[in-house]
Amino acid sequence: MTDAVKSRISGQHFINGTWTGDANAFNSFDPLSNSQLDWSFASASPSDIDSAANAARAAFIQYRATSPIQRAEFLEAIANELQTDIEAITTAANRESGLPMARVQGETGRTCNQLRLFASTLREPLDAKFVDLANPERAPLPKADTRLSVLPIGPVAVFGASNFPLAFSTAGGDTASALAAGCPVIVKGHPAHPATSELVTRAIEKAIIACDMPAGVFSLVQGTAPQVSTDLVKHSAIKAVGFTGSLKVGRLLADLCAARPEPIPFFGELGSTNPQFLLSNILSDNAEQLANTQVQSMMMGHGQFCTSPGVAIAVKGPALNRYIATMAESIAMLPAASMLTPGIAATYQAQVDALLKNSAVELIAQGQSADANHLTRPTAVRVSADDYLITPELQQEIFGPCAVIVECDDSAQMLNIAAELEGQLTATIHGQDAELAQNQPLIEAVAFNVGRIIFNQMPTGVEVCHSMNHGGPYPASTDCRTTSVGSQAMKRFERPICYQNMPESLLPNELKSSSAKLIHF
Repeated sequence: MTDAVKSRISGQHFINGTWTGDANAFNSFDPLSNSQLDWSFASASPSDIDSAANAARAAFIQYRATSPIQRAEFLEAIANELQTDIEAITTAANRESGLPMARVQGETGRTCNQLRLFASTLREPLDAKFVDLANPERAPLPKADTRLSVLPIGPVAVFGASNFPLAFSTAGGDTASALAAGCPVIVKGHPAHPATSELVTRAIEKAIIACDMPAGVFSLVQGTAPQVSTDLVKHSAIKAVGFTGSLKVGRLLADLCAARPEPIPFFGELGSTNPQFLLSNILSDNAEQLANTQVQSMMMGHGQFCTSPGVAIAVKGPALNRYIATMAESIAMLPAASMLTPGIAATYQAQVDALLKNSAVELIAQGQSADANHLTRPTAVRVSADDYLITPELQQEIFGPCAVIVECDDSAQMLNIAAELEGQLTATIHGQDAELAQNQPLIEAVAFNVGRIIFNQMPTGVEVCHSMNHGGPYPASTDCRTTSVGSQAMKRFERPICYQNMPESLLPNELKSSSAKLIHF
């Protein structure tokens, strides 16, 4: 990292408008060189968590009273400050994650686009407001005037994600959607990219000052100790949690949320194998192209996307053999590479080792041998559908560049796999128009087990737009009714409220009779 960026990193927390804490608890890490970087960061104490949470609770009273336009201007100011400081932010993200500079630059753009999408939604709301007009003449009882709106639920704890140091972290989708809804945010920075988190927070700090927002509307706490996370989730001021990460950690936090004296919603995105269903005709015509596309998608970010395609399912035969041969050739040429953190690399290697020891699994190919212990090799294996269905370990996500090819005896077995899928973020069906029309039962079975069903495209790449759904049945996410990407994500941090017989002068503007968004009943 350049000296100019280093000099700006304090290693402290940002709590209630103040930088605080002794930066001596843990160091940032460079995954490419597999070495510790030369500055350290503070770890939040229980009193730090209490200060941040109480500041958020106090800020909520003022922030929830801001208008949608004021919040839109705040989100746009954050985006503008991120763009102004993009060189330093991307330099830090590149160094701490090992991700290519082009990738972190694109991710910064996506982060800004998310903020601006929520701002535009606040300026021009999409949802109509429902009004049931009074009917005092109704018998046997008069009908009251009732009008339905929403309120922000309160301070939200957001956990930064390891694999997206910008778009799913400090100013990412969870933070942006919570702020858009009118909720203060406390971010628990991911220890894989604490310097990036601090620089992004400094951009948010400037936006808070410029827009005259309450100081406690946003805080950043850092740390590696599990207690930092558990203290934050258990604090009474926190009213919801947004999380992107592993199933193991997500379940621990979700259980804490449920066990509180006041249970709160936990919106966790916990990963997916993103299966690819290859129908026979398209596989016969395009086996080589499909295989190469699978490998390209699987290798994005060295397999560390939540939508990385980890499973391909097809009927065995000459076409599938061509697909496997092409995949084997492509993977064998790939170099070993670093992963986001040593812990992620160790977990990936342990999972691959266990996979290869399974007698039901046949190795297709691995990438080139690693010349350093921290580098991991892309891997592909094949397994029969019968063994896949009876072996839960084969159906679990391997976070990294690994693919499992499932060989079915016939289309009925493929349908059986689709029906038995665990919840997934995505699944893709590759097929020509005619065979897709003949496979409606497969399409239906897949749809009921995923948050996004894709046709003839790979799943890597999640468009930030109004119609996107990034979620799915458990374990892909902890609430299949919600999305963490797109304008609908802010609904996670709102709750409905009905106003009955409220005087017109006291109604929120969106519920007054002059509002164009009202639908009367």
